[in-house]
This record gives sequence, C-alpha cells and structure tokens, in this order.
Amino acid sequence: MKNHLRTFVLLAALTAIFVGAGYMVGGATGMAIAFVLAAGMNLVSYWNADKIVLRMYRAQPVDEHHPEPLIRNYVRDVHELADRASLPRPAVHVIDNPQPNAFATGRDPQHAAVAATTGLLSMLDRREIRGVMAHELAHVKNRDTLTMTVTATIAGAISALANFAFFFGGRDEEGRPTGLIGAIVVALLAPMAAALVQFAISRGREYEADRHGAEISGDPQALASALQKIDAYARGGYVNADAERNPATAHMFIINPLTGRGADNLFSTHPATHNRVAALMRLTGIAAPKPAARVASGHRGTSVPVTRTGPRLPWS
Repeated sequence: MKNHLRTFVLLAALTAIFVGAGYMVGGATGMAIAFVLAAGMNLVSYWNADKIVLRMYRAQPVDEHHPEPLIRNYVRDVHELADRASLPRPAVHVIDNPQPNAFATGRDPQHAAVAATTGLLSMLDRREIRGVMAHELAHVKNRDTLTMTVTATIAGAISALANFAFFFGGRDEEGRPTGLIGAIVVALLAPMAAALVQFAISRGREYEADRHGAEISGDPQALASALQKIDAYARGGYVNADAERNPATAHMFIINPLTGRGADNLFSTHPATHNRVAALMRLTGIAAPKPAARVASGHRGTSVPVTRTGPRLPWS
C-alpha cells in the first residue's frame, strides 16, 4: 500500500510537470492538451510500461530450452532465486549489448520481468550473475519496479515535450511564433525537474535492493564483485548508444549505463559504487577493497580480473 501511494504521488508530480510544461508552450490550450496526454500516458504506463522499456532495449525473451548452456543456466538461476524469495517466476530477457548491466521491470511481482545484457553474461562468472539477478529480484520483491518503470516512461515524455518546445514553441492566432522564452524555459527546466524526481527515488532503493539481494542469494561478496566489474567497464570509455537514446531509463539499471559513476548527493541516479560495495562487505565481516582503477578511455575491458564461465556467445 505504501509503495502504491508513493507511485500515485510520483505520477501526480510528473503529471503536474507535464501539464505545466504544456501551459508554458501553448497557454491554456497547451495545458488542456498536455493534461489529456498525461492522463493517457498514466494509464498506458501503468499497464504497459514494462513492455515499452523492454522494447526500447530490444530485449529478447529466453527460457530453459535455449540452445546456449550459459543462457539456460542464467534462466534456471533466476527461477531458483525467485523461488528462494517466494516470488512468482519472472519473464527472463537478454539484451544484445556489450556493456554489462541488468534491470527489472513490471507493475507487480505477478507481471515482472528481468533483463541482462550479453556483456554481463559473458563478463561475469556464474556467482556474480546470480548476485546481480538477486538484486533485481529484490527490486521486484520490494515493489520498486512499478515506480521505476513508470518514472522512466513519463520522464522520457517530458524530455520529448521539452525538445518539441525548444524547436517549435507556441504560435499566436495569426500563426506567428510566440512564447519563445517559455519554450526555452521548458526545454531547460522540464528535463531537470523530471530528473530530480528520478534522483529522489533511486539511491536509497539501490542500497535496499543490494541488502535484500544479498539475503536472497546468500552471497553478498559475489554481488560486491559484480558491482566493481560493471562499474569499471562503464567508466572505461564505452558509450552505450541505447542508453544514450533513452536517458530517462538510466535509474532502472543496477549501475548507471550513461556514466557508471555515482555520488551520494542529489544529482546522482545511483549511490557511489564503492559505498555500495562497502555496505555489502559489512554483511560478510570482510573489509571492502579499494575502488577499482579507472579503465583507459576507449578500452572496452575492465580493470577487475574477469572470470569467464564459457566462450563469448555468437549473438546475432
């Protein structure tokens, strides 16, 4: 109930931003149109936001009958971890992207889906993959996925409205451009306002999902190791084109796919990785390792040693 109330407040806040942006672009008419669009988006995002996000990243469903053993193990581990967490088994997807990362989506545990990139499956060992997917299942169990997915959908729409406002602005009754200042303000402030809402919901939830994920997998050290590897790769100069095209979804991933960096302040979608690792290592009673060294720009590897469970897969 608490999470549903939080989601309602978030939807109201994002709707208000969207309607306000519509007013600044087109006055009362723009506000009315924005309100109708926002109402429609709220309904669509509640029922279909998970499908929208999966489609954005061209995620492909996989199951235990997949011809590749690594994929079969991945699916089986997700199912086994879901059983441990007393969750319905989610739909399992793979995203063809070399950047190691993962996210969960869905309006509730009965309609959940998890997705991992090909980079994550080929770079991490099986323990680490289990740690990452346990983290994602913790988001499902904590019912974070509805809020995170709806935010991604509507924040993306606000950014699109801002871009529209910047290029087109409003026009008066005779068709002359007007409201240029308002359009510029919307173009600058609407994405910032939507981003602030994203930032407000992400950081604390990542710590909670780390802790609950470690409880589900029973292996906090594996998740800590995975976070270091993912973070080192993301900071190494690789540009995730899909994430750059859909920046409003960045908060959904286990590590920010845009920069891989985090700082414990208002302007980060994720906590700093070394703080997350330290919190996980406290669960084991082991001192946290030093943050991984930055990977040289343009090098698509990781400074953290990689343990492979099999050959790199022939993705098509």
